[in-house]
Amino acid sequence: MTLQPSVYLPRFSDPADIDEFVATLGRFERGEISSEDFRRYRLTRGVYGQRQEGVQMIRVKLPQGVASPAALEALATVAERWGHGYANVTTRQNLQYHFVPMADVEAAMRVLDEGGVTTREACGNTVRNVTCCPFAGVHSKATFDVAPYGEAITRFLLRAPWANSLPRKFKIALSCGPRDCAYGAINDVGLVGRVVDGVKGFRMTVAGGLSTTPENAVVFFDFVAAADVLDATEAVVRVFDRHGNRENKHRARLKYVLRKMGREKFLTALRDEYAAVKSRGGTALDLAVVAPLPAPPPPSTEASDADRATQRTAAYLAWRASNTFTQDQPGYTAVLTRHALGHVTAEQLRVLARLATAYGDGTVRTTIDQNFALRFVPHHRLPALYAELDAAGLARPGAGTVSDVTTCPGAESCNLAVTASRQVGASISARLDGDAALAEVVALAKDTVIKVSGCPNSCGQHHIADLGWHGAVRKVGDRSAPVYQLHLGGGFDAQGARFGRQVIKVPARRVDEAVARLLTLYAKERRDGEAPADFFARATNESVSALLADLAHLDEQTPDEVFLDLGETRDFKVSIGAGECAA
Repeated sequence: MTLQPSVYLPRFSDPADIDEFVATLGRFERGEISSEDFRRYRLTRGVYGQRQEGVQMIRVKLPQGVASPAALEALATVAERWGHGYANVTTRQNLQYHFVPMADVEAAMRVLDEGGVTTREACGNTVRNVTCCPFAGVHSKATFDVAPYGEAITRFLLRAPWANSLPRKFKIALSCGPRDCAYGAINDVGLVGRVVDGVKGFRMTVAGGLSTTPENAVVFFDFVAAADVLDATEAVVRVFDRHGNRENKHRARLKYVLRKMGREKFLTALRDEYAAVKSRGGTALDLAVVAPLPAPPPPSTEASDADRATQRTAAYLAWRASNTFTQDQPGYTAVLTRHALGHVTAEQLRVLARLATAYGDGTVRTTIDQNFALRFVPHHRLPALYAELDAAGLARPGAGTVSDVTTCPGAESCNLAVTASRQVGASISARLDGDAALAEVVALAKDTVIKVSGCPNSCGQHHIADLGWHGAVRKVGDRSAPVYQLHLGGGFDAQGARFGRQVIKVPARRVDEAVARLLTLYAKERRDGEAPADFFARATNESVSALLADLAHLDEQTPDEVFLDLGETRDFKVSIGAGECAA
């Protein structure tokens, strides 16, 4: 495959990285380095072990979620040749491939390099992908486009030895405005765009995180000028490198440094390190390294007869209502493509590559909700774009609504997963999309957020959902049943992250019914104008437990099928291996 370098975005890949990976793999195969040393190394190169022997997960970094047509073509080729025809979008705007034999990893990396994308520091104890609101610059009129600053941070930290041999992983997110659209409050560094006295900058929070012991981030700077953001970020990374727990990887994230030191001592350490960075001269913010996106052509108002006919169809109107919004730039619209559980095929990636240039600004952006976004689509071209998306299976309505469920990979591939979370997510979506009796309830509750994880570790971000679920097991006599713990009323507000309350456990095969009942409860008992987030935050544990008690009940007379995980025909067994998240 020969691809032209992206005309829109500079490269993040470097062929030398792949040469080094191949050389290190050779050393491992010759017995020159231990399996543990090689495991730590390959994780820093985005190659992650699965529960199945002999195959790997490959994670590709897409900084700020931005992909050029060349990158999408490369991603499509890898999916086609080594990814069984598809990839998955993650909640950190990456793309992942599963079940890739180690013998094929080099070839996949070479193709990715042709598209300018890299797997470097996508896993392991590194600074992970820097995430950003996909609508930065087109839905942030009150602040400014934060994406170029995210790219500058990425380039500052990528391949920096001092930033990528850390006690544990380190995550950074940039949001456009005060509602923290990129979930900065659950990241090690959260940057929310602000303008103070005409100066661009950020509200900077630190030490947020989820997993089994979630932590809301604390404020480091109420305002740090954009010119100083690299130095402020460096200070946080260096404090983590110095004080993070290298003995117990399960207590090694930055949030544990905060808890051990206490808030004031922790913030003092950050301020002292920031002063030290400045005294060494700091690092100038250079946005010149960020390739400017082309100015889109001015929108036209012409529409064909076919377009006008499309505009009158119910399917088009439903899609336009849920999957598009008007940009700050007059005449332009941003478009979301909904992907069931983040699943995207090789052919769909190629379609997106073509449509990004034909209809948009030449880029496609992944979202933290596991979807894709196209921007700068002239409003009058929406019908034509819809027709092409529909032909590729990409015009499914409901993006960002209650039926658009977020999940982690679960027991399909992850060593740590207890249950098949993707199957539960699919069952919820199918119920909400297909049950005509629930149509009115679903419409009323469309803003409800549902997230599912296959274990308590929160890769599916269940803690910050209105209705969050994590996989677990319940014993009934000598049998085990796959169940899901309900986390109720999580989300984001003016104070940052709000973590859901653990209420009740429901068998996997009854979760869709539990969701239907909870949404019906909202429809019946909401106050005038009350949003789902507010309702589920105030709903009592007692009322919800009573509502779902019969679903939660298990005994010796419970039908056999309830003891099967979704998608399985054999009795449920917990099979947890050695996870590599804390390697």
